[in-house]
Amino acid sequence: MENGTKKWGFQAKKGMNSTASISVRGVLNRLAENLNKEDKREVIPLAHGDPSAFPCFRTTPVADEAIFDAVRSAKNNHYAPTAGLLPARRAAADYLNRDLPYKLSPDDVFLTLGCLQAIEIAVTVLAAIPGANVLLPRPGFPYYEACAAHCCLDVRHFDLLPEKGWEVDLEAVEALADENTVAMVIINPGNPCGSVYSYQHLEKVAETARKLGIMVISDEVYGHLTFGGTPFVPMGVFASTVPVLTLGSISKRWIVPGWRMGWLVTNDPNGILRDSGIVASIKDSLNICSDPPTFIQAAVPQIIENTKDDFFSKINNILGEAADICYRKIQDIPCIICPHKPEGSMFVMVKLNLTLLEGIDDDVDFCLKLAKEESVMVLPGITVGMKNCLRITFAVEPSALEDGLERLKVFCQRHAKKQ
Repeated sequence: MENGTKKWGFQAKKGMNSTASISVRGVLNRLAENLNKEDKREVIPLAHGDPSAFPCFRTTPVADEAIFDAVRSAKNNHYAPTAGLLPARRAAADYLNRDLPYKLSPDDVFLTLGCLQAIEIAVTVLAAIPGANVLLPRPGFPYYEACAAHCCLDVRHFDLLPEKGWEVDLEAVEALADENTVAMVIINPGNPCGSVYSYQHLEKVAETARKLGIMVISDEVYGHLTFGGTPFVPMGVFASTVPVLTLGSISKRWIVPGWRMGWLVTNDPNGILRDSGIVASIKDSLNICSDPPTFIQAAVPQIIENTKDDFFSKINNILGEAADICYRKIQDIPCIICPHKPEGSMFVMVKLNLTLLEGIDDDVDFCLKLAKEESVMVLPGITVGMKNCLRITFAVEPSALEDGLERLKVFCQRHAKKQ
């Protein structure tokens, strides 16, 4: 006892740097706390990728019916196997095989609690390799860095090149890698950039990774959500060149992020991931994790097999029109520069020119004041690794998007430096 206070034998873990401890959810909570409660206008959410609340982004009735059938059958109230229900794994493999030059089997598919758990498993597996480091994109999705910090996995960042459509700086990748580098991460279609990588660029990524002797972790949670001139190509197409871990889910393409139904897939036709023990490590990690709800797993075959192409086309058309609106209206705001029009996912990455603004310290200050003054929520770029930038979500109702971007313009005019 010291000064009448007991000294306890536990202490919270320290050492997680500020970047690694940043999360999209944490920043969104902070922005929400800064909203002006007296502002009676609707809050415009341009900060996160969940459009499911908007009627125009309603999921297909096929998905609803599949869930109803799985629950009503009373056959899916049990625990699922570690890798997931076999029919769901087979359906996911068949779905991914549509775009691949070889065939995945159900044994290559591991079902996860959304794509986030797939990230956790991938990072946990890499962290078990002594001295390993992994290469992450900047800007990127902060969950990778948070998971790596939690697992004490060393990370290094390569830049994405806005002047080249946010392509990977492959020269930087080669310069960063050393004998302990085990993997590089790409996100395609891009979060936060809205980029879609061409076949030719992905081929170069594969060749670079093969040269370095590292695997590619390809985050394809926004797979097929494209509306520009570049079609979506899965990284697994190049798995004969380099082993690929593909991370994905039904969350974004089917607009059901709250269902938390994802997968981790080993694209490994040469057996490299199997022979090196990566597949066994994935199974070991899943053995101590929670599973996706069994009834949602049971609904996956029906969801995938019965969803018509016109549903996907409708969603992509809405996103494409929204991206056009966003890009056009941003051109009217002098202090915001959009280096590349988005072609996929639900986001656009833009730069702030703070020299044209008064009373704004940085991107975080900009977003906090925007939330307070205009009830518009936009994600500060530091959240995704780029200070004094913004990530804007355009996956909202078109009328709400127009309103939100107009409020953004008014805010920038209010804070513009007087000439």
